[in-house]
Amino acid sequence: MSQRIFYGWYVVGAIGLVLTTTSGLGFYNLSVLLDAFVRERAFPVALASGATACYFVGSGVGGVIAGWLIDRIDARVVVIVSAVLSALSLAALGFIYAPAQLYLFHLVFGLCYGCGGIIPNITTLARWFEARRSLAISIASTGLSLGGIVITPASAYLIEHHGIASTAPWLALSLLLGVVPATAFVVRPSPQAMGLVPDGAAPASGGEAIAAAPRTTFREARRSRFFAGVAASYFFVMGAQVGAIAHMYRLVKTGGGADIAPLALALLAAASVCGRLAGGWILLKVPARVFTIGLFFQQTTALVVLAFAADKGTLLLGVVLFGLAMGNILMMQPLLLAEAFGTQSFGRIYAASNLISVPGVAGGPALLGISFAATGGYAMPYLGAAAASLLGIAILLLAGPPRRVVISTRSESNTRQNPPA
Repeated sequence: MSQRIFYGWYVVGAIGLVLTTTSGLGFYNLSVLLDAFVRERAFPVALASGATACYFVGSGVGGVIAGWLIDRIDARVVVIVSAVLSALSLAALGFIYAPAQLYLFHLVFGLCYGCGGIIPNITTLARWFEARRSLAISIASTGLSLGGIVITPASAYLIEHHGIASTAPWLALSLLLGVVPATAFVVRPSPQAMGLVPDGAAPASGGEAIAAAPRTTFREARRSRFFAGVAASYFFVMGAQVGAIAHMYRLVKTGGGADIAPLALALLAAASVCGRLAGGWILLKVPARVFTIGLFFQQTTALVVLAFAADKGTLLLGVVLFGLAMGNILMMQPLLLAEAFGTQSFGRIYAASNLISVPGVAGGPALLGISFAATGGYAMPYLGAAAASLLGIAILLLAGPPRRVVISTRSESNTRQNPPA
């Protein structure tokens, strides 16, 4: 008799579609919207860029709200309500003419993205898988890159040829269709809700319980050195990464010519997809912390290559190296936290860690821009980003391996349950 496919893999596919939609119409679409607002509504570039920073702040706050909610209610409710509010925000794009409206849109849209995007969906996946968690998350998170490859170019084409006002309702409808049906009809909050266990493993016979994953409360996790180390390292590494991405098109265009700049962005996205898929398989054999440190080092190397690139070939090499690390670095943050603390309070733990990295993400592009203006080139800005990545490596090394946290937490729990006689 053929073995049935574990339902968790259907959840992986559905969440992959959701992340493709939200990233394509959200994160990657920000630069398209910025250009459109500057062109159609005559907003100054600096003002529109400030609104984009509001989006990242809103996203971080939204993630914290989502983390609090999904520990109390079905994560699907949070995702669906966020999708409806996001769609309403997109539908209102045609009515934005004043700076206050522009900033309000980005703040609300960012809040909705944070509430309905990565955190609730990755939290759901973390509950469905344990042994194959890295593979499941790597496959689903490929949607984050596919959104930029498939959906954002279509959005850019429609806005370019038909304008914001005419395109806005179609963007809103696309968001609803890409998120709501998959979440409502395919995704389930946990395997236990369907009488299953993580990974589809058979329950142990003879009344023997399956070994429990670490179960750490939010308070315990927040006080640990490992949580602080992951959060601080991602503050610097993600700030360097997002800052480098924001300026990469201009870097390649300046150093290699306008003809290869679009190719560089396509290679960046393609390398990110390939890196995520390969990373999921590698993590079945390599410890998560070791793999993460390797990724940080790869990003550092790529930034140095880009800083000193003097020809087209070297520029494209740096872009590919950067892209291969880029997607996996984002994926590793929830994996490190889930491995260390389990899934009991994972939503809040991940959201809190992610919030700490938000100032780095929001400030990275601005800091690279300031450095470019001061030095007249991209060598020093990208070397500064490389230094930030190196600092992230040092911090994660000092945090120690996650297993120490798990053992400590279990020991404390055992002490509370079985006090010495």
